[in-house]
Amino acid sequence: MAHPIPSRTPTPSGTESTALGRRRRLLILAICCLSLFIVGLDNTVVNIALPAIQKDLDAPASGLQWIIDAYTLVLASLLMLFGSVADRFGRRRVFQTGLLLFVLGSLLCSLAPSLEWLVVFRAVQAVGGSMLNPVAMSIITNTFTEPAERARAIGVWGGVVGISMALGPLLGGFLVDGAGWPSIFLINIPIGLAACLLTARYVPESRAPRPRRLDPGGQLLMVVLLGCGTAAIIEGPGHGWTSPLILGLAAAAVAALIAFPLWERRVAEPLVDPRFFRSAPFTGATVTAVCAFSALGGFLFLNTLYLQDVRHYSPVEAGLWTLPMAGMMLVCAPLSGRIVGGRGPRGPLVAAGLGLTASGILLTRLAADSPPALLLVAYALFGFGFGMVNAPITNAAVSGMPRAQAGVAAAVASTSRQVGQSLGVAVIGTVVTSAVVGLFATGFAPASHAGWWIVAALGVAILVLGLVTTTAWATGTAARVAACFGAEPPAPGPGVREASSERLP
Repeated sequence: MAHPIPSRTPTPSGTESTALGRRRRLLILAICCLSLFIVGLDNTVVNIALPAIQKDLDAPASGLQWIIDAYTLVLASLLMLFGSVADRFGRRRVFQTGLLLFVLGSLLCSLAPSLEWLVVFRAVQAVGGSMLNPVAMSIITNTFTEPAERARAIGVWGGVVGISMALGPLLGGFLVDGAGWPSIFLINIPIGLAACLLTARYVPESRAPRPRRLDPGGQLLMVVLLGCGTAAIIEGPGHGWTSPLILGLAAAAVAALIAFPLWERRVAEPLVDPRFFRSAPFTGATVTAVCAFSALGGFLFLNTLYLQDVRHYSPVEAGLWTLPMAGMMLVCAPLSGRIVGGRGPRGPLVAAGLGLTASGILLTRLAADSPPALLLVAYALFGFGFGMVNAPITNAAVSGMPRAQAGVAAAVASTSRQVGQSLGVAVIGTVVTSAVVGLFATGFAPASHAGWWIVAALGVAILVLGLVTTTAWATGTAARVAACFGAEPPAPGPGVREASSERLP
């Protein structure tokens, strides 16, 4: 028997949890996680299809980088915008629109006749995806208002990121071998439509009691910064680093980087409030997300080319080789969420940094004929490290903020993930592919060592951030940021000593 549906009229506070039972709240969490699953899946499933797409569409190495970055860059550029739009016009409405647009973009990608059209359709797909993650997080944080239950829900949310990305290479291998590369996009259609129907049936509408104003100036500067910066990195080797085009793109990116914080300080309701970054846990979560997803983007890009173009494995075989990584991520992602909810983020962050560092160092020994044991251990360590990192990122970004700012904080964390993956593919991919000497099959493995050292360095950065941003001092900075917004200071998370009672005047 169907459960009666409570009124979908937004409450004055913008929350909808008061009229919902536990079973209904868990169903809403599942629907939101389903949307996150397909967006996260598309971040990794495409990687395993790159050699097939390259052969079918005659794509250069830079074209492969754009297939990935067209998606992640648009996501990064628009996540903040649609978080604000959803607060103003209705979260359920924007969430459903995003699902339908994501389904449409996936269909168009499967029909793309050329590399250029595939890149364009990937951007369309990402516009839909950018309406999902921050909006779903706002729905979750306003559905689970009890702190402990909310922390567990956020832990599940963070765990789904790792699970979806773990399954991507494996699922992609079977799809590409069995039905060709278009099938990796077609699989999104039934999942997206099901999520849309479930949203209409079970998710109440809600809006922010006082929605934030849009910030078109900040939005434009973010697009210029991310787009021009990434384009300069990817196209630099082909056009020449001193060519007018690359110098112009780099100059535009640097100008936007300087102008963005200056503009945001002058706007009454900025796209990203600079005061957020006075919170050490929030800033640490943002930088950790960039580092972790840069490592992931570089790892997947290099690993796909190595397994299929150097070792000549089929897509299915390449996907099966990633089983140690996928298995560890599947185990560690939900485990990390439970640890964060019970003991705080320090342990998972330290473990993540150690795992990613060890994996990167092992892979600096990569050769065309490396023994299977080296690959399997390195992949398992990477899966362990990445599986542990997602839940503490989301928790640290959201837990130190007033509930009214939770959606914005989550959007910044999601944006940081996409920025990181874009940078990983652009920087690590460019460093390695431009260093290949001679034939690709023989020159790629030694050229990849520089990329693996970058991955190891990113792991060290995560380790240090995990130690520094989980101290009593860091919790105190989060309390002072909460005071800036006129909210009660956040309670110190599990495993964190009580912070100083010092407040901002």
